[in-house]
Amino acid sequence: MWSGAELDLGAYLERIGYAGQPRPDARTLREVHRAHVRAIPFENLDVALGQQIELDIKSVEDKLVRSRRGGYCYEHSTLLAAALERIGFAVGARGARNRTRGDALTPVTHAVLVVAADGREWLADAGFGHQTPLEPIDLAAEGEVRQGPWTYAVGREADGLRVLRMRREDGWRDLYAFAPQPVYPVDFLVMNHWSGSHPRSHFVGQVVAQRADAEVRSALVRDQLTRLRPDGGTERRTVAGDEVIGLLAEEFGIELPGAGAAKLVATYCAGDRTADR
Repeated sequence: MWSGAELDLGAYLERIGYAGQPRPDARTLREVHRAHVRAIPFENLDVALGQQIELDIKSVEDKLVRSRRGGYCYEHSTLLAAALERIGFAVGARGARNRTRGDALTPVTHAVLVVAADGREWLADAGFGHQTPLEPIDLAAEGEVRQGPWTYAVGREADGLRVLRMRREDGWRDLYAFAPQPVYPVDFLVMNHWSGSHPRSHFVGQVVAQRADAEVRSALVRDQLTRLRPDGGTERRTVAGDEVIGLLAEEFGIELPGAGAAKLVATYCAGDRTADR
């Protein structure tokens, strides 16, 4: 389903810094997931530049692996699913509804994976930006799930709905909710079209770059850089146009070629960063 046979697994494992012998078990799933999240950033720069996001595995591999770029959820999930499928895992997907924007009812536009390992189903999500779990989460787990200094939980609601929550300094916050119905790569194409082109999409008309790590979560949205620490400490500052290319390289490990960098600066400086998207 995920074109795993077409993926250069060795190049992918080198990209994420994984030097083990992958097997279709929970240990490998945790190690690959964690390495992927820490190595490959979340970013929408192609969308910000008005470029189309391609989701065939070769295009995703060329961008995230060979060009050492990042991507947003459909690219991360496509790449991770292909790698896990190639290793031997059974991989499914779900469509999720973002709940980080207050009471707003958002469309189902986030893509997550459900992976079978060691007789259990695991939520695998490498593409929810700076709040993404570092490791997969056992969907049968009860109560808190600690991942180093960060804490998550999976709640259950009516109609089989699952909700991923993250503990913050002021209590639990819902990140997203997903139903048990599976989605497929063709559904990613539809969600990708909306997220990459609709004027109400959070990713259109602004720069977004994010990274999750054990000690700090970094997010650049519009012109605001936020760094979140496990103790609740938060740093915020405004990023000027002449800083953005250097910041993307230093903070997120994203380097653009010269023409792309110049166009991004122009887009960044001209963008309406006050709009409520």
